[in-house]
Amino acid sequence: MGRSAPKRTGAPGANPRIHHAFHDHLRALLGDEAEALEHALSTPSPVSIRVNVAKWSGPQADPIPWCATGRYLGERPSFTFDPLLHAGCYYVQEASSMLLEQAMKASGPWGQDIRALDLCAAPGGKTTHLRSLLSPGSLLVANEIDRKRQGVLQENLFKWGASNTVVSGSSPHELQELPDFFDLILVDAPCSGEGMFRKEPFAREQWSPALVQQCATTQRAALDHAWHSLRPGGTLIYSTCTWEEAENEAQIAHLMEQGATCIGIPVDPSWGVVAAGRQGTVGLRCYPHLVNGEGFFIAALRKEGDRTIPSAPRTFPNERSHEAVHWLRPDRSWNTIDRGEVIFAVTQDRSADIRELSKALRVLSPGIPLAERKGNDLRPHPALALSVDLQHNTFPIVELDRTAALNYLRGLAIPATDARGTALACFDGIALGWLHGAGNRWNNRWPVPWRIRAQQPSAPLVSWAHTSNKRA
Repeated sequence: MGRSAPKRTGAPGANPRIHHAFHDHLRALLGDEAEALEHALSTPSPVSIRVNVAKWSGPQADPIPWCATGRYLGERPSFTFDPLLHAGCYYVQEASSMLLEQAMKASGPWGQDIRALDLCAAPGGKTTHLRSLLSPGSLLVANEIDRKRQGVLQENLFKWGASNTVVSGSSPHELQELPDFFDLILVDAPCSGEGMFRKEPFAREQWSPALVQQCATTQRAALDHAWHSLRPGGTLIYSTCTWEEAENEAQIAHLMEQGATCIGIPVDPSWGVVAAGRQGTVGLRCYPHLVNGEGFFIAALRKEGDRTIPSAPRTFPNERSHEAVHWLRPDRSWNTIDRGEVIFAVTQDRSADIRELSKALRVLSPGIPLAERKGNDLRPHPALALSVDLQHNTFPIVELDRTAALNYLRGLAIPATDARGTALACFDGIALGWLHGAGNRWNNRWPVPWRIRAQQPSAPLVSWAHTSNKRA
């Protein structure tokens, strides 16, 4: 969901207090309902996931009504000890933020292949959702300026496994070099974090009126740059995890002064989502005492101008493709990009877009990490094992049970007999990562930063731990 502003205080206490000005703010906002909201903020947060249907059919669980792939869970299990999480079969995500799906539906249709941007993408919850909602041929740029958060963004996107996804690390002002470029832009803006009070205790400690104003200033600058990069007739979706009017409706009103038109997002009254209409804007608000989720705001806006079908991207069929592309699905045409020790694969019809992006933005990952060079050897990249475009029958498969899969995810070698070459480790038929044969064992190639550190689960296992799960 809309992430809160960077932490500015020390470690949170056991029972952090809410800033006294926030109480006054709630009463001005909700009147007699303020007490019900404050009570809700003292209760446990709902637990929810969003399923990657390209890899997994998902568990039997209560559906989230506004998200086709969202599921509520009855308790918070030890997700860390579920191999399916590490395989990118689902994302643990707060339910209110999945309203992105309804905003997309309202502003569509999105069956066309388009260029999309998630401007403030880390850690990747909305990015992976957006990637699943877009057509497979669409290009999605996931941007994150904070270098400390770029690693987890790449990890989550690599595990989700979709192609035509670019990761960049640029400041919003660099979008000035890409005028009228994107058909769809999502700005899930850093905010004062009120909606996260019960989920993230430090959000309570850092909240202040000064922080609200600081965030509002940052949001306006980011929106101005994003608006410049949105093509006429395109859609901008804006979201935060705060209820502050200065960070929500005031930002939308500013874009309306530049010709933006608000798009209504239909919701079922039974969901408990509140239609927001301050300052002549149209959007949605979620309050934890009304909706089974956290605090959230979302709005969709259309840029003035005719909405046209994007022209077919220029292709470069004669560009050299590395021999390693035979590891990918043969039903698509691929080009490769060399970036030092890593070779990336992109579909031919998106090569021109990535060239243009690379001139303006700091592109960290221009496509699927296909292979990495180790001396004179060429090895499949860890991200390739998790890609939905991997041609599985290219490599021998080693099926792991749950115990062996968790050992693999800890970085341990897997005992074997006459293990040779490179093999694909799978759990329940779903790819995890690479193994390298060394006779009596398979050496582990699961990336060190992704490894499980804990030895014992601190909560029950996921409810589907002992059931058979098949690929969707």
